[in-house]
Amino acid sequence: MVIPVHDVNPVRRTPWVTYALITANILVFVLLTPGAPGSLTGRGGLAQLCHLQSFLEQWAAVPQELVHHRLPRLVPTGAVGVGPQGAGCVIGPPGYEKSPELSVLTAMFLHGSWLHLLGNMLFLLIFGNNVEDRMGHVRFLLFYGFCGYVATYGFALLNAGSAEPLIGASGAIAGVLGAYLVLYPRARVWVLVPFLIFLPLRLPAWIVLGSWFVLQALYSSGGAVSDAGTVAYVAHIVGFLAGMLLAWPLRPGTPHPPEPPGILFGRRARRGW
Repeated sequence: MVIPVHDVNPVRRTPWVTYALITANILVFVLLTPGAPGSLTGRGGLAQLCHLQSFLEQWAAVPQELVHHRLPRLVPTGAVGVGPQGAGCVIGPPGYEKSPELSVLTAMFLHGSWLHLLGNMLFLLIFGNNVEDRMGHVRFLLFYGFCGYVATYGFALLNAGSAEPLIGASGAIAGVLGAYLVLYPRARVWVLVPFLIFLPLRLPAWIVLGSWFVLQALYSSGGAVSDAGTVAYVAHIVGFLAGMLLAWPLRPGTPHPPEPPGILFGRRARRGW
């Protein structure tokens, strides 16, 4: 998997919505998500785990709840207890009201780790600014939310029996990637390829994003699951396709980005970095 660094595609206006979404995601992770500061070092005990499970159960999207529109009778309460098999997380009736539909929105701002968060924000920063520039601030915000909802419900319909919380902005950001591919397929993107060392390359967007989509399709064929430790690849695919379809009418009139000739690498690539 290549790591995008930036694209050669200037914008005409400041992408305030993209910046606001990145800021909101970081603040929710750092200030509101239980155990976020310790997730970088892997520190955390049972109490933190139980608190996190309770937090995700309340604010994450759960496929069973979305499809059947009912809450479970028993959920993690956030407390730690001791049973016949030792210490564990206490479960009990939910002490909160939850709207499954609204949980799709709140789940878009939740992440399971620093790697999960920073990976998503990197892709949003690189590709979101140009899509926002083409759509405008308000339309881009609506587009982002719509792709997130379509991706989440698409995953839920295909995994209607799953009770695992679904979190992350990946579905909405996949929609942004699909829109970018449609609008700027020939834009050049600087990437780092991990091959012994990180090799810098300048590739067309259709190669970078097309290969990303193919990887998601290959991974999803092995089964899609969603929790803090795994990835909902089906949601990525659904969000990506939704973004492509929504962006297609905007292709006419989209300004062409600069197109440096060829694929550069090594020393030649670094000169234009």
